Amino acid sequence: MTAAEQLIGWTLLVDGVGGPIVETEAYRHDDPASHAFSGQTARNAVMFGPPGHIYVYLSYGIHWCMNISCGPPGVGAGVLIRALEPVRGLDLMRERRGDRPLRELTSGPGRVGQALGAGPWLAGRLADLRPPDRIRGVAATVRVGISKAVEQPWRFLDPDSPYVSRRPRRAA
Repeated sequence: MTAAEQLIGWTLLVDGVGGPIVETEAYRHDDPASHAFSGQTARNAVMFGPPGHIYVYLSYGIHWCMNISCGPPGVGAGVLIRALEPVRGLDLMRERRGDRPLRELTSGPGRVGQALGAGPWLAGRLADLRPPDRIRGVAATVRVGISKAVEQPWRFLDPDSPYVSRRPRRAA
């Protein structure tokens, strides 16, 4: 969980395109919702280390989503990049995503993947991560759309960012 929380505010770039990460979700090897849960395969090998590499997968046969491996070698763990603040390469992001409002360019894991040009060619590539340029608040909440596991508060976000994909549920 530490990596998912600590990545908030770090800038992720793919060939110079990207921005500060504002929303993540953590996935561990012992989590039924994780692609690493059933063990290492050729498809998910990046999640088993070393840390800091890109794991991509096709979600619902439509969207390429990006994770950053974060466990020690041999232990499957990753951080899903759910949203980032679009800062660098806006023209290319708009070319890839269409003429959408700025807030919609990278708010959601499929949108992030499309805006950054994600695909299988990124698999295993070392992530270009840059330290935060300012301190951001971090809130924890439950992950989005999990049906294969008991939910945990493993979603982290900058509560002040307009680019978060879904506002957290309020406590009753």
